[in-house]
Amino acid sequence: MDQHVDQKQEEGGTVAFGDRIARACADRMFANDEASRSLGMEIADVTAGRAVLTMTVRDNMTNGQKICHGGFMFTLADSAFAFACNGYNQFTVAQHCAIDFLKTVFAGDTLTAVAEEQTKTGRSGVYDVVITDQNENTVALFRGLSRTVKGNHFKDEELAELRAQVGGGTVA
Repeated sequence: MDQHVDQKQEEGGTVAFGDRIARACADRMFANDEASRSLGMEIADVTAGRAVLTMTVRDNMTNGQKICHGGFMFTLADSAFAFACNGYNQFTVAQHCAIDFLKTVFAGDTLTAVAEEQTKTGRSGVYDVVITDQNENTVALFRGLSRTVKGNHFKDEELAELRAQVGGGTVA
């Protein structure tokens, strides 16, 4: 990633200002994300260009074959993709997504989606999402292409407040 981020020691570790912004953007988005919350998704981790979400497959997420409906797995991957690509305080949307289903998933399985930025140039980005089950078996692979649009998650004054919380920091 070509982003320059100043860092500060915090509670025994290094916290990047860019990662703090990413988490704040995710928290703000998740508070308004009825779809992800209603499906029981939880954000396990968010850093700049990366997000990890989990979801336990419920009975009402299975299809006529009693396996997880692919649309729910797609939605989990799409949500992880959204949190990863929106972490730079710019509104970002999907312009194209594709998924490959590799293994059957059942009610009771806990899925983890790890979205990682592969490249970001100008207004476009490419993100890969790997979905695994509770046994760490890869069950699906997703690729999303993002496009930055007009708007920000935080105003300049709010960013200044976040910056003060981590003792400075710049995002180039």
